[in-house]
Amino acid sequence: MADDHAKQVNELAAKLSVDRYDLDESAAYYEALARPTAIGIAVPEKMRFLTAAIGWPRLYLDSIEERLDLESFRLADDHSSVERLMDWWQANNLDEESGLAHLDALIYGRSYVTVAAPGPLDDQAIPIIRVESPLHMYAETDPRTRLVTRAVRVYENPNDPAQKWATLYLPNVTVHLIEQNGRWESDPALPTVKHNMGVVPVVPIVNRERLSDRDGRSEITPELRSFTDAASRIMMDMQAAAELMAIPQRVLFGVDPGSLAPNGSPGEVMTAYMAQIMAVENEQGKAHQFQAAELMNFVNVLEELSKHVAAYTGLPPQYLSFSSENPASAEAIKSSEARLVKKCERKARLYGGSWEMVMRLAVRIMDEAVPQEMHRLESVWADPSTPTFSAKADGVTKLYANGVGIITKRRAREDMGYSDEEIAVMEEQEVQEQAELKRLSDILAPPPPVGPTGPNGSSRGTSSSTSSSTGSQRRGAA
Repeated sequence: MADDHAKQVNELAAKLSVDRYDLDESAAYYEALARPTAIGIAVPEKMRFLTAAIGWPRLYLDSIEERLDLESFRLADDHSSVERLMDWWQANNLDEESGLAHLDALIYGRSYVTVAAPGPLDDQAIPIIRVESPLHMYAETDPRTRLVTRAVRVYENPNDPAQKWATLYLPNVTVHLIEQNGRWESDPALPTVKHNMGVVPVVPIVNRERLSDRDGRSEITPELRSFTDAASRIMMDMQAAAELMAIPQRVLFGVDPGSLAPNGSPGEVMTAYMAQIMAVENEQGKAHQFQAAELMNFVNVLEELSKHVAAYTGLPPQYLSFSSENPASAEAIKSSEARLVKKCERKARLYGGSWEMVMRLAVRIMDEAVPQEMHRLESVWADPSTPTFSAKADGVTKLYANGVGIITKRRAREDMGYSDEEIAVMEEQEVQEQAELKRLSDILAPPPPVGPTGPNGSSRGTSSSTSSSTGSQRRGAA
């Protein structure tokens, strides 16, 4: 069994190594570390260090990730289960970690989430949910069921790269291994976990998934890379032109170069060249100055490339620093973000399915069974658009219509973006305010009217009416 586990780790680790080149290249474009190749005709090879770092891929991916905020989960008529899931979410710091998983999925095409039962030193009511990078993890999926069949996570000691560990995830067992003398062996420090669930506790978050490609692809596509490379080369050419030709060149006819630099040192020649006024003794000498290099052609090309990037990615023009001189109105800005907002909504739908699967897997680990209603679990995402607070409040107020509209007060607060905890505090404050108002109204209410009293302290009006009533009864009896 140990040999079989070591064999599977080697197989999956080999596939991880094959993908590593493409993953590192995507990361290089995101970090603006990729350097395009140059022909070297216009710019000497020694000036290649002038190649500029263009951050369009990072701008594009960050603009998407910044709008992907998972706020809660929704399950009809079962708020207790949702509160339990959100307790797990907060306990595992997934409000921060989920953003890292989304960003890695955008950069590399996929990221992973692992779910495990709590350990002896952990809170026994909270499962362990962790996000993992595809740089260190690889999972195989069944093309028929689309479920993970096996996965491996390989990590090394930062202080000793030669020391490596691995975690092998299988349908019924999770095995921890350590590399000893180039061979994977069971890690004595971490025992094997036999969960017997029949499924691998790993959920991939896949980006740009297709029917013919379930592994996903990076959002930094070849088109975006080509635009970035072209902009980097143009920036390099512009810097080279600025270095060589931005200062007007001068030509002196009939002048001995030695008169400009008596000692003949390069420093004196450059000083004479850079001087604002040059005087020589030869009265027959003539000077001519060439026009400095025009750099606007480079600027125009960069602006054209940025327009292509905007058309391809859906980024608003103001994100790429090209727009009309007049500031755009709020409606124009919102309209320019339409494609980006729609793309974020699609990403939220795809990523939300993975997070719902993660939560069902966590319920199965903790409860050993998943209730039928958990299959109707929905993820709730923040609005990816950027409406103003006043515009949102105006729209919600019209829908609520002071209690007679089409939405309830709680729904209005949810649409305004308040969390479940904030809404619970508001509702509790409302109950307290209503109790205080009722107590105040009872204090300020006028006492009931009291008529004149008789000799025995009873109301005369009451006695009279009682007597009349008694007399009427006697007459009726007679």
